[in-house]
Amino acid sequence: MSMEGAAWSSLWSTMRSDKGDGGISKDTLRRTIQFAKPYSRKLLVFVLLSVVSAALAVATPVLAGQVVDAIVAKSAVDVVVKLAGLIALVALLDAGLSLVIRWISANLGEGVILDLRTAVFDHVQRMPIAFFTRTRTGALVSRLNNDVIGAQQAFSGTLSGIVSNSVQLVLTLIVMLNTSWLVTVLALVLLPIFLMPARRFGRRLAGLRREAANLNADMSTQMTERFSAPGATLVKLFGRPAEESREFAARASRVRDIGVRTAIMQFVFFTALMLVSSLALALVYGLGGALAIGGSLNAGDVVVLALLLTRLYAPLTALANARVDIMSALVSFDRVFEILDLKPLIVEKSTAVSVPPGPLAVEFSDVRFAYPSADKVSLASLEDVAVLDTRGGEEVLHGISFKAEPGQTIALVGSSGAGKSTIAQLLSRLYDVDSGSVRIGGVDVRDLSFDGLRAGVGMVTQDGHLFHESIRSNLRLAKPTATDEEIWDVLQRARLEDFAKALPDGLDTVVGERGYRLSGGERQRLTIARLLLVQPAVVILDEATAALDSTNEAAVQAALGEALEGRTALVVAHRLSTIRTADVILVVEGGNIVERGTHEDLIAASGRYAELHDTQFAQAVAAVTEAGTSEADQS
Repeated sequence: MSMEGAAWSSLWSTMRSDKGDGGISKDTLRRTIQFAKPYSRKLLVFVLLSVVSAALAVATPVLAGQVVDAIVAKSAVDVVVKLAGLIALVALLDAGLSLVIRWISANLGEGVILDLRTAVFDHVQRMPIAFFTRTRTGALVSRLNNDVIGAQQAFSGTLSGIVSNSVQLVLTLIVMLNTSWLVTVLALVLLPIFLMPARRFGRRLAGLRREAANLNADMSTQMTERFSAPGATLVKLFGRPAEESREFAARASRVRDIGVRTAIMQFVFFTALMLVSSLALALVYGLGGALAIGGSLNAGDVVVLALLLTRLYAPLTALANARVDIMSALVSFDRVFEILDLKPLIVEKSTAVSVPPGPLAVEFSDVRFAYPSADKVSLASLEDVAVLDTRGGEEVLHGISFKAEPGQTIALVGSSGAGKSTIAQLLSRLYDVDSGSVRIGGVDVRDLSFDGLRAGVGMVTQDGHLFHESIRSNLRLAKPTATDEEIWDVLQRARLEDFAKALPDGLDTVVGERGYRLSGGERQRLTIARLLLVQPAVVILDEATAALDSTNEAAVQAALGEALEGRTALVVAHRLSTIRTADVILVVEGGNIVERGTHEDLIAASGRYAELHDTQFAQAVAAVTEAGTSEADQS
């Protein structure tokens, strides 16, 4: 077996245990090694240099023994000087070689972690929206940061120690046994007493490491949610800051306790191992000295055995430490692999095509859909639950069919939870249909490339989400190559040009987390400007004005007029006054289209749409009457 294979075999032998009792599965180790395969040449060089370094470490005690023998034999001074010079040369070579080895191991570790981190980030980006609605953001960020950094230890530090210490251990034993097998065997007689508990010790530390990782994820989640603008507002309005602090302190205290317990366990174990080394060293001096006085050994041999003994127990101590580090690192790998094992529900076909050019029709044909169950899109550890929610899989859309011709506006109205937003999400392919098809320009959205779909379909949601970046950066999210002239043009068309010019930093003004430094109307018009920058052929408006007052709604509606001009549009609306001019209005109830037609046709039909219209009209009249009565009372 090669040195590289021996190193990994040694690593696995220390880890053997079932995952259920705190150990790490063999599959986790296999997948960890897969991430190292692209660096196999560097690994080979690293192993070879480690072998040379280990040989140099063993050479120094042998040369020191020869110096003692030369002194005892009263050899010429130049002999001692030459041996001393060789010791100095070995030390210089060892120092230089150690630096090179460290550089290689650091490159290995950082390279593997780069691959792992980007793999997780890319994988998470491909997950469906259902994954993000169920997952605790803090727990997910913890996997990508804390656990990936924890996994780095396996390659950047621990692997180096395993290879070099294993080689040094073997070479040291060979030289010691060749010098005096009796002294060597007796010096090692106490070792099994301390090495046998190492397996159980490693499992206990791995369990503590996993618990600490979960607690850190919980704290990250709590901080992420409470430190955001809406979360902080909610806590101040309805929360209990003292109780929040107690919960956080309890988790932090448990992490502290785990850290203290881990440190003490490691210290006790390693101190015991060093005690064995010291006792063995006393045995070497006592027994070896007696044998030297009796003539069975040279005085230099006793020195060689004593110095090599430190080279023997030091690697054993380091390997015991490596076991702990590896267990901790593989726990981190295991938690990261949990994320990678979640299969994205939305995938791009290898034969995917772009959106056809020109005005496009939108067609739903007998579409049926059920939201995926939790086991398909989430992990219990990411949701902080013992068992995943078993609900899901119940059909929420039942045979939806309609067609929007190029340039037409189709409006969706109905009760909350009827399925309107679900239809919009299927068109933008945030989810895939279970049966039937959704077509844009005659092409099934599942056959379109992701880039093509993003370029052809634009969506404005109710919350108008923005990143904590500048206005320019938020707009260029849609079109990275957009010039400032293009940005000012869409801001003018979105009725935001004067607002942006009045800002101290203009386009470089940071909008705040989720755009909270802007008003609701400004935030929504900025998302419309972002859509205008892309100039999609199909526009989706999902309750784009539902959260706005009448003044802001008027400004946003004017901006929407620019966005909808000449484009096929699907509009989800709560306020019926905003969709009176739609070419076709679809009334959705219980996942079915129960009515369709123009505003005038549906009012005349006196059905569900007319009922919704009359209810909203009565509410509007009541609000106006109440406002008038209040003004009269005040006068």
